[in-house]
Amino acid sequence: MLPKKATIWVIFWIATAFGFSWLIFYFFGRQHQIEFITCYVIEWSLSLDNLFVFLMIFNSFGVSPHQQVRALKWGIIGAMVLRMIFIFLGVTLVELFEPILYIFGLILIYSSYKMAFSKEEVKDVTQNKMVKLVRKKFSVTKGFIGDKFFIRRRGAFIATPMLLVLVAIESSDVMFAIDSIPAAFAITREPMIIYTANLFAILGLRSLYFLLAHADRMFAYLKYGVAIILAFVGFKMLSSHYIHFNEYVSLSIILGLLAGSVIVSLISKINSAKK
Repeated sequence: MLPKKATIWVIFWIATAFGFSWLIFYFFGRQHQIEFITCYVIEWSLSLDNLFVFLMIFNSFGVSPHQQVRALKWGIIGAMVLRMIFIFLGVTLVELFEPILYIFGLILIYSSYKMAFSKEEVKDVTQNKMVKLVRKKFSVTKGFIGDKFFIRRRGAFIATPMLLVLVAIESSDVMFAIDSIPAAFAITREPMIIYTANLFAILGLRSLYFLLAHADRMFAYLKYGVAIILAFVGFKMLSSHYIHFNEYVSLSIILGLLAGSVIVSLISKINSAKK
């Protein structure tokens, strides 16, 4: 996908998400609209970090641009199903044992610390545990067969490396869901709001990937902004019984942190280019 086309699709999905927020306003009121927008911004900002993991997966497996389109398409479909399961599981857990929200808060604060201070290590995603499991269960062809996940030889189904790529994408999304779903619970308990915010963030992932995936150095400080956002929503969740954050204040803080990290990254990039 060309950058111009990707940009158009990114704008389309963002505009669609904000258009949907007005439907929420019409049927459910202003508070739910702001909750949706806040959840969407959080999920969208977290998905930016996910994109760079996708890039690492594609580079490790040697996936061509054409094959990337198909892998992302099915990866996004799988992510939508997995997020729905995680969200409704989370809602059930909260209803059965509300103090689990404190555990969610601690998970977010730990994740923010890891994101901000852990040394970046180049991981061999081809040795992912789920990828290893698939290799044990299926015979895998040595090379890609177009963009097929399976081929049939002598009456038996054989996996291709495309299946391993898809498994790596889905397993990475599960790890990101561990951060994103608890973060949404810091904003609202409404499963419809949480799922639709996740849905719109995920739907724009493919076009966003082709727009930003090769510009990771341009946003060097983005991860710090996202880390602070995670820490903020984690603190918000832990202090919910003692401190009430107005929904407009929460949205403003999150948007400010995201925009600030992007601006600082761009300034740093410009200054480096001048040297």
